[in-house]
Amino acid sequence: MADNPRKLGILVVDDHALFRDCVTQVLLAEGDLTVEHCGSIKDAVDILSRTRIDVVLLDHDLGIERAWQFLPAASSIGFAGRVLIVTAWVGETEARRLLRQGVNGIFRKENSLSELVVAIRAVADGKTWLDPAYAGITNPPDGAASESGESPQLNDRERKVLRYVLEGLSNKEIAFHVGISESYVKATLQRLFQKMGVRTRGQLVRVALESSSGDL
Repeated sequence: MADNPRKLGILVVDDHALFRDCVTQVLLAEGDLTVEHCGSIKDAVDILSRTRIDVVLLDHDLGIERAWQFLPAASSIGFAGRVLIVTAWVGETEARRLLRQGVNGIFRKENSLSELVVAIRAVADGKTWLDPAYAGITNPPDGAASESGESPQLNDRERKVLRYVLEGLSNKEIAFHVGISESYVKATLQRLFQKMGVRTRGQLVRVALESSSGDL
């Protein structure tokens, strides 16, 4: 009689405890999976250093941490497993960045848990899993970051608005300095969010500072 196959090791990294608990229970019910879970990159690296993990389910937005910070930390301790981003939302620019870093798929939380199991098994088998929302991700739209890692292309007005955002000015103050209406500032910020692959002003500042080449 053949030996029982080794169970697939899964690590769920998400800052929402309820989501982690729900996913863990569903995965354990599969019978051939072992599951660890945590809410931060630091805890994830600690688990990886002492536990054999085959697939990491990684949220894109971990509060003060972001998914792209996980890959270098995990690599530094020799993790060679697979990584599936499991998130409510991630912009295409950030999605490209994550794929360039080496993640093996992106799964949206709006999909079912049964679909998540399918995605996990596909990634574990060496395949790439991309939510249909990212079907055209290899063809970056005008102004978005390219696959070569170039920064998003901003026009002069977007650069001015972004510069004032980095200086901490309010929308009203930015409108005064740039000479446009406050509603136009808001519209420009929405374009910046899309191009930089973020959802909030704080994330915009962080990503802009990380990717700035000094020409803002």
